[in-house]
Amino acid sequence: MSDTPANGTRAGAVRRAETYVDNSEFETDLARRVAIRTESQKFPDPAALAECHRYLGAEMTPAFEAMGFTCRVYDNPISGQGPVLLATRIEDPRLPTVLGYGHGDVVRGMEEQWTKGKGPWVTARDGDVLYGRGTADNKGQHTINMAALRCVMQERGGKLGFNAKFMIETGEEAGSKGLKELVRANKADFAADVCIASDGPRVRQDRPTLALGCRGAMNFDLVCDLREGGHHSGNWGGLIANPGFLLAHALASIVGPKGELLVEALKAQPMSKAVKDVLSDVEIDPGTEGPTVDEWWGEPDLKPAERVYAANTFNILAFTTGTPGRPVNAIPPKAIANCQLRFVAGTDPETIVPALEAHLAKHGYDLVKVVPPPAINDGTFGASRIEPDHPWAMFVRGSVQRSSNRPPAVIPSSGGSICNDVFTDELDMPAIWVPHSYASCSQHWPDEHILMPLMRSAAGLMAGIYWDIGERAAVPARSA
Repeated sequence: MSDTPANGTRAGAVRRAETYVDNSEFETDLARRVAIRTESQKFPDPAALAECHRYLGAEMTPAFEAMGFTCRVYDNPISGQGPVLLATRIEDPRLPTVLGYGHGDVVRGMEEQWTKGKGPWVTARDGDVLYGRGTADNKGQHTINMAALRCVMQERGGKLGFNAKFMIETGEEAGSKGLKELVRANKADFAADVCIASDGPRVRQDRPTLALGCRGAMNFDLVCDLREGGHHSGNWGGLIANPGFLLAHALASIVGPKGELLVEALKAQPMSKAVKDVLSDVEIDPGTEGPTVDEWWGEPDLKPAERVYAANTFNILAFTTGTPGRPVNAIPPKAIANCQLRFVAGTDPETIVPALEAHLAKHGYDLVKVVPPPAINDGTFGASRIEPDHPWAMFVRGSVQRSSNRPPAVIPSSGGSICNDVFTDELDMPAIWVPHSYASCSQHWPDEHILMPLMRSAAGLMAGIYWDIGERAAVPARSA
């Protein structure tokens, strides 16, 4: 794509971005990035760390430098955790600065479990579907946003019309450990007026979506550890307590038979009218490959969209007792449930474990303890968001509507969790997410993929947003 004079058009920038997807440039760029095995869940494995350094140094840095950004890679302040890249392009210090974000790390490849494509590290096209680890989460998404920035610059004759910074971290799938401390120590470097980034799924694959924050997540184990070793179920059954039953009853006291959260102290604060209003027209779309929504499951007084985007949910991720692979006739000595609370802004994470402990004690489950989970699953994210009527939220919402000719879905918090509080709390800026995936993309699972028509739409939307920011920034301003 060649440069044009500074009097280009919004439509021209959008067309350039869509062409980037249409002519296979996107697939070529993404194939290189997917091939780098940035598995942060293997930290502190030196090979995994080396791949993350390679992603930032050999792939991301040259790509940003070609767009006129200066790049710096920061070592993580926590030993054994992934580095962070900051790319910076300042056109005029008086203009507003937009911070982008993406994460170059991925979950484990799970090579032996893939049934589609050519495995996790080679992108493979099947019609409108492109398979590969990181295609959806998150290499494909930040690749689209980088291209949209470049297309706006080309259409404007080499200018964005605003200042841009772009952060690529490599530890999100491991809980973004050290990111908050790194940003806190380098606030001036990462400072901006707004963060506009992409991660997670749209509410429907055909409906552009804005997320104004994210739910937090805390993982922990509930453990009932009664004795050393198992004992014959015939000789000891009925004489010694079975930890599997004790733990099952404890869990049943936390979540009811229809998915309702029974611990009042773990529930979310009531939704504001503004939140209820923006969710009033949001529907959950599982797509052709997703599960059917169980209307009867979850908080009985909430609609499905409210349960995902505005409520706290408690889940069991794994339950183990005895020897599941090869059961034996013995009373097991121990039972473990790996659990998680997803929570919205207004829930203090410091109160979660004490509230659980108090609940278990109140109901007589003193033998069940709340303990930290294994290191592979110990990531904790805070919850934060901005209000639907925030000026930047209204601006991005208007831009997306202009590009798509329909109102986007606006959700107060994404269903998943990410380091949103780093931007809102540490850097004191609004954060707005424009996701480019869909709920059934198999992220965090074998056969991860993206939909090419959705990515084409996303490229155009992002080019439109960046173009509109440049138009708005024609008169220098420091905030919106």
